[in-house]
Amino acid sequence: MPMHLELQGKRVLVTAGTKGVGKAVVGLFRELGAKVLTTARKPPAEASADFFVAADLTTIEGCDAVANAVLANLGGVDIIVHVLGGSSAPGGGFAVLGEAQWQRELDLNLLPAVRLDRALLPGMLAQGTGVIVHVTSIQRELPLPESTTAYAAAKAALSTYSKSLSKEVSPKGIRVVRVAPGWIETEASVALAERLALQAGTDYEGGKRIIMQSLGGIPLGRPSRPIEVANLIAFLASPRAATITGTEYVIDGGTMPTA
Repeated sequence: MPMHLELQGKRVLVTAGTKGVGKAVVGLFRELGAKVLTTARKPPAEASADFFVAADLTTIEGCDAVANAVLANLGGVDIIVHVLGGSSAPGGGFAVLGEAQWQRELDLNLLPAVRLDRALLPGMLAQGTGVIVHVTSIQRELPLPESTTAYAAAKAALSTYSKSLSKEVSPKGIRVVRVAPGWIETEASVALAERLALQAGTDYEGGKRIIMQSLGGIPLGRPSRPIEVANLIAFLASPRAATITGTEYVIDGGTMPTA
């Protein structure tokens, strides 16, 4: 990734920055000279206390702790990358999704972004510049009814919220964009493919094919890698994308029929 993205010295918050896409984003931004604070429930072994805060962002208290850490350690923020997301919903369709499960999906996939934006946007508005990146999902348009209904609905809500926010704050100098990945080959997805492979009596590549088939196929023939998603995020957050706001960028190897 070339240094001409002009991210040197930028103050950046990345949520869920210890694994998968979040870890790739943190590493890339730091490589490009940004000052990055990240957060997760548990710190990685190499975390610096000055640039990591352990917090549960599914709670109001956790979001407050992270916002306070951003102000204390960075003195404000220029770029926010909301990577946090996921699903713990069981298979079984709508019937197994009770009140607690629905609330859990919203608490994980929507409300942390809303709360952190609400806490940190006033500082961005005061400085008249900033970028917010919301990581959504192609699941918002391609949900899997067996297992991702609540997750997909929460990501759809995040996407709509992001679009509305962009219309409000873009005239004031704050760009808001969305990145919608398809299947990404993270630690969690590797474990899923291996589990499916074991159940089907095949190898890891066979497990990957099972997942790709469930998504309707990936024309590129493989999932995206975390660094590939991070590369897109870094470009969108950089001054090179200065007139891009309010839009959603799909990175899915061609899974979506249209994008």
